[in-house]
Amino acid sequence: MNNYYLGMMSGTSLDGVDLALVDFHHEPFRIVASGFTPMPENLRQKLTALLHEGGTSLQNLGEIDHQLGRLYAYSANQFLAEQGVSAEQIQAIGCHGQTIWHSPQGDFPFSMQIGDMNLVAALTSITVVADFRRKDMAYGGQGAPLVPAFHQAVFASPQYLTVVLNIGGISNISILNPHAVTTGYDVGPGNALLDGWIEQHLGQRYDKNGEWAKTGKVNRALLTALLDEPFFRQPAPKSTGRELFNLHWLEKKQGNLTALSPRDVQRTLVELTVQSIVQELNRIRTSLPCRLLVCGGGAHNPLIMQGLKTALPHWQTAVTTEYGMDADYVEAAAFAWLAYCRINRLPSNLPAVTGAQSAVSLGVIYPKE
Repeated sequence: MNNYYLGMMSGTSLDGVDLALVDFHHEPFRIVASGFTPMPENLRQKLTALLHEGGTSLQNLGEIDHQLGRLYAYSANQFLAEQGVSAEQIQAIGCHGQTIWHSPQGDFPFSMQIGDMNLVAALTSITVVADFRRKDMAYGGQGAPLVPAFHQAVFASPQYLTVVLNIGGISNISILNPHAVTTGYDVGPGNALLDGWIEQHLGQRYDKNGEWAKTGKVNRALLTALLDEPFFRQPAPKSTGRELFNLHWLEKKQGNLTALSPRDVQRTLVELTVQSIVQELNRIRTSLPCRLLVCGGGAHNPLIMQGLKTALPHWQTAVTTEYGMDADYVEAAAFAWLAYCRINRLPSNLPAVTGAQSAVSLGVIYPKE
């Protein structure tokens, strides 16, 4: 019998839906197939406006929630048809949903992901597991990051201190130390500012291979101003998102951006991503050999990868693909794993990572019928 789970992830980059079909029947579990569905432009524009403005009408919010549900269902059905896999072969879909606001601090902490999972279950005839973050928050955690437990299951080694670095819209790390509890947290902007800046100036969704940034130079004064952000000094556990790191934040940090070359700003934002990561890794103390495994969209940016290798000469730096898991689909596979844990009532958060009071099984189950 197949023990397939389908993981789906749409991240802060708003580029589309990553899909990973994961087989848990064998040990170690493996990605059987992977795919990607681009975000429809009209939906991407609505989500961008929603995240940019931080507010909307209930009518608009409800419509976007519905549209996302249909997008997830379409993505799953199309992908499974391409793979020749039937709905009956899938135990459950693990779908992260689309984060529109993450606010773990304050008197009323919350995290909000949208995408109607009832629609997904109805349109795919597959049980769906979603809403992973709020159970952790109910137990006093930040609800993020969720992937370190998965990274631990896949990449931990008794010989190395391993850091798994995911560079999506936001960068996050998982620190896998064989002699200590696993920790992990968000470190700062990944691709979010880079994507926003190039779209504003060139109308492109992202800077492919860092080509535009390569034509610019790092502005040291701007970099210093950007690194002077309290979040970077905040101790873990900590998590963040586009509600902090957006173009408004950039403008507040550097009042007169129009005086700077746009390509120099782009190059400086690359360096911000690199340096915010390097600062965190340099705080790690260990006698073990260290390796850095990179996944997410940032793994394809040669400027980011070279920057990390140059700044961390004593680390073995590679992409996760070299260790058996496609760098583009690690997060999607993580949500398949989270769904597997929920269906089998296994704990799936790490209190040392999120700050929760106890380990619990995350996610809400939406039955297929």
